[in-house]
Amino acid sequence: MQDNATEVTAAGIARLAGVGRAAVSNWRRRHADFPKPVGGTETSPSFALAEIEAWLRKQGKLAEVPLRERVWQQLAGHPEGPVTALTHAGCALLLIHDRPTVWLEASAGSDERLAAMLTGALEDVLVPRFGPPVRGRGVHSGSAGGAAPDVNSPLPVNSPLPVNSPLAVNTPTPASAPTPPAVQAPSGPQLLTSAPLLRGVAELAAASGARQTFEFLLGRHLDANPRQYTLTPTELARLMADLAGTARTLLDPACGTGALLRAVTPRPDQELYAQDSAPDLAALTALRLALHTPATVRGAAGDTLRADAWPGLRADAVLCHPPFNERNWGHDELAYDPRWEYGFPARNESELAWTQHALARLRDGGTAVLLMPPAAASRRSGRRIRADLLRRGALRAVVALPLGAAPPYNIPLHLWVLRRPDKAPAQPEVLLADTGQYATEGRGGPDWRAVREAVLDAWGAFDRAGTLDERPGLARSVPVIDLLDDDVDLAPARHLPPPAAAEGAGALTAVRERLGETLRLTAELTPPPADHAQPAPRWPFTTVGELARGGALVLRTGGNGGHARVPVLTDHDVLAQTAPSGALPESDEDAVLTQPGDVVVPVLGGGSVARVIDEATAGAALGRNLVLLRPDPTALDPWFLAGFLRGTANNRQASSYASTATRLDVRRLQLPRLPLDEQRRYGERFRALDEFERALRHAGRLGEQLVRGMYDGLTDGTVAPD
Repeated sequence: MQDNATEVTAAGIARLAGVGRAAVSNWRRRHADFPKPVGGTETSPSFALAEIEAWLRKQGKLAEVPLRERVWQQLAGHPEGPVTALTHAGCALLLIHDRPTVWLEASAGSDERLAAMLTGALEDVLVPRFGPPVRGRGVHSGSAGGAAPDVNSPLPVNSPLPVNSPLAVNTPTPASAPTPPAVQAPSGPQLLTSAPLLRGVAELAAASGARQTFEFLLGRHLDANPRQYTLTPTELARLMADLAGTARTLLDPACGTGALLRAVTPRPDQELYAQDSAPDLAALTALRLALHTPATVRGAAGDTLRADAWPGLRADAVLCHPPFNERNWGHDELAYDPRWEYGFPARNESELAWTQHALARLRDGGTAVLLMPPAAASRRSGRRIRADLLRRGALRAVVALPLGAAPPYNIPLHLWVLRRPDKAPAQPEVLLADTGQYATEGRGGPDWRAVREAVLDAWGAFDRAGTLDERPGLARSVPVIDLLDDDVDLAPARHLPPPAAAEGAGALTAVRERLGETLRLTAELTPPPADHAQPAPRWPFTTVGELARGGALVLRTGGNGGHARVPVLTDHDVLAQTAPSGALPESDEDAVLTQPGDVVVPVLGGGSVARVIDEATAGAALGRNLVLLRPDPTALDPWFLAGFLRGTANNRQASSYASTATRLDVRRLQLPRLPLDEQRRYGERFRALDEFERALRHAGRLGEQLVRGMYDGLTDGTVAPD
């Protein structure tokens, strides 16, 4: 069913038609019958989706709006906003997932009938998954005794846990007002507004699955609003979940988009607790988790430090990516809070408040893993709390991550592994590890496979034995007494020798030998002297756009999502000539995969760069801000194509300029019309230049490594000056 009220922006029209924003502006100027705006502003107008679809089809620019694009435009143009629309869609998808026959019955009639039937049907699904709605704000009082509860039955959100529950403390918790679940059934009038969207969502779910449909829509929303959300990268979330170990009850008190709890291996008897200060985000995350796992999901909205939704919870594990550097975290109101077992955090130590909250919500022996800014390990204002965490055996490990592991990407963040002490350790030690050596030059983050192997292997050995022999440049366990000085500085870099020093002069000798070999190869690859200047040939030229229309090549643009395990070729990888290093938001979109002979061109930055895909790079997904050209080998030589695309004058002619960036219109790039044999002659020369350029880059990296290692070795005494 077409929704005549759905509006679409110029950016949405460009996405539907597979063109740039400039093309949409040209259509508006050149075609008198282009649909008139129905909303938005003068600078950012919106148009009726139905009228746009009809016009595009009339002009032959669109056969049919793809279903997923139609649904996305309905969601983005929802009168109550995309977040409300996404919440309604998630509720309907959960009903489709859990009770498909109920959805089929409700959707068989009119929109009014659908809205009326869904209200009750959704409540029947949402209450078992998220807990009952709070009809009033009465006070729940805990019972001092009674039979043990059924652990498989849903627990009311924020209701005190029975004292004999395995999740409760040994003393009754104080009475508290109940907190409503993050997700409650929308009313009939609200659902009526969303009825066309819900029908489209159901159609998409029939083709792709309910979970995949919600992941696609949520991923699009997050990608469209990158500044509103702090995302935890998937690989980092997996590492944190693995450090926490097997657990039945898990809590994320600052859940964000739910990445940490989604990284946990699902178990049928699991209970997941998630809280976030943003009600909209808490609802979306609860729905995401419910579609991801059969576990019981308890989501709540509210400021965790000021209004904890589960004061009586004692979880097996806590995973947390807290907000950093918050001064308004409740310092003035929470001075006498019982959670501060290790000391009252200073106003600028919000991360230590989150640390103690996590410990307070653990059972004895439970594990918490927190992502922390590096300053939390060394600020003088937090030294007393850090000292008490060490003395009592609560802080078990501090792991320094490589640059680019998580936002903010220019800072090497830390992981803190904590355990609620069940007994005082006799001779406590703490594990300190630094994985900075696994940073990469790409924007996609560090070498996660190496980081995972190093961290989990060191933590596993330390956790079993309580100590760890030094692993040079990577990890060692340090007696707590050695850290209890005036600073209590826990930064691993302060207590571990750098990798270069650990490797010694032998490693530097190997680097020097590799540099010598590379320099000799570079000399051999140096291009021969150019011929004397001759008059420029008068070639007939064509453009990439014309070649694409004629079928000589296929043009594809980088995607906004894809399968999580596919390596992604980023624009930085193309510029630096490095291996695929990126990641795309997980979604059900089909990523554009590279093949040998493809030519990849970055569209931002104003540089003249083109990369030919080889066997080693083939199979990677195409990242954002990249255009892929797949030439027909019977008509175009890929090296000839890439070489002429790199011409400086060619790029200048095809570039447009905004206030802060230069964007390349690949379709306007030119190359001469030459026979295939002549193309291959030029292609061989361009291939040789590319090999020479790679050798120069490699020599530069080895030279930097040798210089850095020599400075480190001379200053730490591992290399003699003679």
